[in-house]
Amino acid sequence: MFTPEFFSALSMIIMINIVLSGDNAVVIAIASRRLPAAQRKKAIFTGTFLAVIVRVIATVAAAYLLKIPFLYLIGGLILIWIAYKLLAEEEDSGKINSSDNLIQAVKTIVIADIMMGLDNVIAIAGAAQGDLLLIVLGLLISVPLMIFGSQLILKAMERFPWILYIGSAVLALAAADMIVNEKALHWMLPEGSWIANLFKAAVIAGVLILGKRQRDNYAKKHQERAAASGIEETA
Repeated sequence: MFTPEFFSALSMIIMINIVLSGDNAVVIAIASRRLPAAQRKKAIFTGTFLAVIVRVIATVAAAYLLKIPFLYLIGGLILIWIAYKLLAEEEDSGKINSSDNLIQAVKTIVIADIMMGLDNVIAIAGAAQGDLLLIVLGLLISVPLMIFGSQLILKAMERFPWILYIGSAVLALAAADMIVNEKALHWMLPEGSWIANLFKAAVIAGVLILGKRQRDNYAKKHQERAAASGIEETA
């Protein structure tokens, strides 16, 4: 313990987390963006804390996770749905209890982090070579980076709403990458081929187009309700 090899492996794990946790920060930011400021922080800290615990367990069990058939395909499909829902969800949350919104945000952060963290989990498991202390330390050190990154993205989204579309595109790309990494699909989607790249582009375009269409529908309904209530008040 605490040998040069230990610190070398720990540095590698921290770097893996820095490189692979950028899209996790995007998820955290988008999932919590509609919450009040106080609940936003609670969602970020609670969601990240739970996600880290799950990730530690998953990293320890990485060898068993790899034996699950179609793991990357399932994770990718779930992540596509999350990317779509985060973009398409209705902005008018008046019908939704704020505590429900908080629970939903935490749930989204945890599920998305688990799906997106598969590569991260496997990479860390390899770098740590089964050392649980290394795994836990590496993840704990990288957590503030995820939280700080998500706070920056949140502030940017408040100023530039179009960043939401970039965030959804990032999540859609992560989902498509996971599906392409599914070994059972390599005969159809060879990694690095033009077919795989076309598939990734199609997934991103599909999420953005369908998400924006649903978002526009919600906005239209909200305007119609506002106009109808305005007419009633006049009457």
